[in-house]
Parts: sequence; structure tokens; C-alpha cells
Amino acid sequence: MAKDKAIDVRHYDVIVAPHITEKATLLSENNAVVFKVNGNSTKPQIKAAVEALFDVKVLNVNTLVQKGKTKRWKGKPYTRSDVKKAIVTLAEGQSIDVTTGI
Repeated sequence: MAKDKAIDVRHYDVIVAPHITEKATLLSENNAVVFKVNGNSTKPQIKAAVEALFDVKVLNVNTLVQKGKTKRWKGKPYTRSDVKKAIVTLAEGQSIDVTTGI
């Protein structure tokens, strides 16, 4: 069971899930993929995790924090959780198929 490259288990803690929306699909035309990431993760950690897990070359990482909306349920207000997203720009010719698991 020896692999050529050992994948650090901490990379799985950085990348939570792919973020699949209409806007994220439009970004894929520009070699960009959007992921939901851990709120404490940094840009270098995100870059290292994507490169290790998907075996691609990352050019750029942009992050944003989407603040949770205040909603109401049965008349009582509650707040959705904040979500940190990472827009990862890949090198020319690289791609990630987010519909498959890792």
C-alpha cells in the first residue's frame, strides 16, 4: 500500500466540499474552481491541499467569508453559519472534476 506521494491527512480538514452553483460553473470557464473551506484555513494551506489532493498546479487563491443570514423558523429568529469559500485558479490546461469524490 505504498504510494508515490503521501497525502497529509490535514489536507482533508482544509477542504470541506466543492461549492457548486451557477456562478461557480461560470468561473470554471476561466480555469477556476470554488471550494467551501475551513474557517481557520489560510491561502497557503488551501493551495497546498488542492495541489496535493487533486494533483494540479494552483496559480492563485482568493478567499471570502459569506456571513450567515438571519432567518426565521416557526417565528423564532436564528442565524445560519458563516461559510468561508476559496476561489482557486488553476494553471492553463489543468482541471478538476468536482462531481467525483476524492
